[in-house]
Amino acid sequence: MEQNHLSDTTFESLGLHESLLTGLKEAGFEYCMPIQAAALPIALQGRDVAGQAQTGTGKSAAFLLATMNWLMSHPVAADRIGPWAIIIAPTRELALQIHKDAEKLGWFTGMDFACIYGGTGYESQRKALERGTDIIIGTPGRVIDFYKQGVFSLDNIEVCVLDEADRMFDMGFIADIRYLLRRMPAPDQRLNMLFSATLSERVRELAYEHMNEPESVQIESDTITADRVRQTLYHVENDQKIGLLIGVLREQAPTRTLLFVNTKRDADKVAAYLIGNDIKAAVISGDIPQNKREQLLEKFQGGDLPILVATDVAARGLHIPEVSHVINYDLPQDAEDYVHRIGRTARAGAAGDAISFACETYVYSLPDIEGYIDQKIPAEMAPAELIVEDLKPAARTNNRRSGNGANRSRSGGNGGRRSGGSRKRNDSAPSDGDQS
Repeated sequence: MEQNHLSDTTFESLGLHESLLTGLKEAGFEYCMPIQAAALPIALQGRDVAGQAQTGTGKSAAFLLATMNWLMSHPVAADRIGPWAIIIAPTRELALQIHKDAEKLGWFTGMDFACIYGGTGYESQRKALERGTDIIIGTPGRVIDFYKQGVFSLDNIEVCVLDEADRMFDMGFIADIRYLLRRMPAPDQRLNMLFSATLSERVRELAYEHMNEPESVQIESDTITADRVRQTLYHVENDQKIGLLIGVLREQAPTRTLLFVNTKRDADKVAAYLIGNDIKAAVISGDIPQNKREQLLEKFQGGDLPILVATDVAARGLHIPEVSHVINYDLPQDAEDYVHRIGRTARAGAAGDAISFACETYVYSLPDIEGYIDQKIPAEMAPAELIVEDLKPAARTNNRRSGNGANRSRSGGNGGRRSGGSRKRNDSAPSDGDQS
């Protein structure tokens, strides 16, 4: 696998706690990605960070390592209880991914991580909080719900992380974020980290209002879009889009494709045509129960489901490795969404393809998109030989609603925040996965 997306900085050179170095070694990580090499030295010195980097470049590992290292390095009195850190993400999928990464990187720390998100698992999440946890990872709504009930306290928070801050604004969560921030210790009494794909003015305002003089870290390539994404655009008439889509999929034979549309109604329509023409696909949307969403994502990640059809809202925060293709069936009406969409592929140094359709309805978004990314997308009229005409009637999709801790010790290899040995498991530690 190509490694030239990495920096020359090793994790071992940063002075991380021994238990974290063991976790990194077991996971197969030796060198930092650029955002990690830039942000970790600052955060490890106890200074706040506002970081910008393209999606899929290692932001999660950066703030997780900094958070756990801080907690392992600052002992607390035995009579105090956690949580000690909170990590807020805009979507449940992203929260679950961060939690998975935390378990992997923090395997030897003895810390407990509670993943708190809406849609499912209310009682099990409540019990996890009542037992006591070191780090909460969650979405704003469910976290506030449990906080208002007094299930946990924010009084002892020492580290606060906001991930995908720009999406917090887009999804209308910023009032909830401010509600939580104002109930924690003052900014100068905690370590604060904010990460975002874009550090817009509104994100910077949030950072300077609720952080302690954060240092800005920006990792950008020469272009705002991912370097390794091969972009293609086809101009096509509205009534030929389905035929072009099926032709492209048959020609490309993609292994794992995210297909973006602008409305839930069109997502159902497109998926139905794909299924009707013997192409396995499913819709991921906000009205699907959480357990069903997780099953679809597992099938997609495992290769059993080659195509997921999604709107921007449903796909925000998804961290899925090895996406080979992103197809913009509809051009997004917000130029920033184009960058977020195609950033689902070409992650962690890999290459990927982004294919966009410019139809009569959404072609007007193209100038804004090209202005935002400061480049022309290679474009051509849809080749007639790619447009399939013998389409089968659309089948019905299966994605219908009616269908288908307080007493934990922080410890590590050389002793942790409290007394005790390292975390013990009956099974072996994980040894692979993405450096998220």
